[in-house]
Amino acid sequence: MTATAPRIDSVFDLDALLTEEEREWQQRARAIAQEQIAPIIEDDFEHKHFRRELVKVLGDAGLLGMHLQGYGCAGAGAVAYGLVCLELEAADSGWRTFVSVQGSLAMSAIHKYGSEEQKQRWLPGMAAGDLIGCFALTEPQGGSDPAAMTTTARRDGDEWVIDGAKRWIGLASLADVAVVWARVDDPSGAFGEGGAAVRGFLVPTSTAGFTATPIDGKLSMRASVQCDIDLEGVRVPADAILPGARGLSGPFGCLNEARYGIVWGAMGAARSCLESALERSTTREVFGKPIGANQLTQAKLADMFVEVEKGVLLALHLGRLKEAGTLTPAQISVGKLNSVREALEIAHQARSILAGDGITNAFPVMRHAANLESVRTYEGTDEIHQLVIGRALTGIAAF
Repeated sequence: MTATAPRIDSVFDLDALLTEEEREWQQRARAIAQEQIAPIIEDDFEHKHFRRELVKVLGDAGLLGMHLQGYGCAGAGAVAYGLVCLELEAADSGWRTFVSVQGSLAMSAIHKYGSEEQKQRWLPGMAAGDLIGCFALTEPQGGSDPAAMTTTARRDGDEWVIDGAKRWIGLASLADVAVVWARVDDPSGAFGEGGAAVRGFLVPTSTAGFTATPIDGKLSMRASVQCDIDLEGVRVPADAILPGARGLSGPFGCLNEARYGIVWGAMGAARSCLESALERSTTREVFGKPIGANQLTQAKLADMFVEVEKGVLLALHLGRLKEAGTLTPAQISVGKLNSVREALEIAHQARSILAGDGITNAFPVMRHAANLESVRTYEGTDEIHQLVIGRALTGIAAF
């Protein structure tokens, strides 16, 4: 924890609302974030470098797929997982994204919808950090409308043949296995599909015809990896299909897991920005006194703090609902929309307190702001979450 964090914690005692086990998970993630990620993250961001060796560190700590049961996974609660997301994103959104893609998307898809053989083959190695997975859903023409998917899978004897393209797929060039979502055309119902249905397939990335190319030119998430995927006649055996996932409810079930992690994670980035601004406000002097002695600066700090605490309390509430099995997609949308939107505003306010130095990498604020622009877009844009909430309020679908 940075020098300013205890001051923040002393104003609002979040620990009083957590169990001892939840605090232990948080401290474990905080130690990794501060001791192993924070010292090198600015250099990695600058040079677009992803540290593969840290994947094993996260696996050894039990953080990969930690909310899943069995197969080498920790079986931790939803709040514990959320706190881990918060601490990792306080270091960098890219590393919380990694944990989300690995655990909440790829591993969750296999755990929720896979056969026992598929689970045994992939999950233990992924939990340990020995294997990496990716989740190939988004396509180049638009990520907000997966129902318009053009990637197809057709049956050819004892194999499936997959053709299509995916875009903005995290970890794809590093992954050992890809969860590829494709539209299966089976009008006769001979293979149990009964028409065109979206199904998931486990595709080893070494399979001929699978090509993942990292996307260059990113001004955000530079210490993370996102890719274009080309699928040209990719052949996988009949048992590569995820038997428990039929239709878009399959990928959506995984996306809700990842969105939940963002509710917590964005507040980690926000906290980091607040801490930087608070420290600067007490050490930089203008007109003979610390800038934190000015009423306008204190007003900014107070507003930032209030939004961080409100966001964390909302995340905690959603976590308890998730643990009770009553969390709804609309409630997740409330959390994702609020957390990312407020985290970006906090980053902007922190930058103003840091003045000109705030645009340099001497402080993490501009990096967090850039990363949060990506977080704002993936797993549902603001507009999509507004429409989800609007539908819940009115009973009318506007999309």
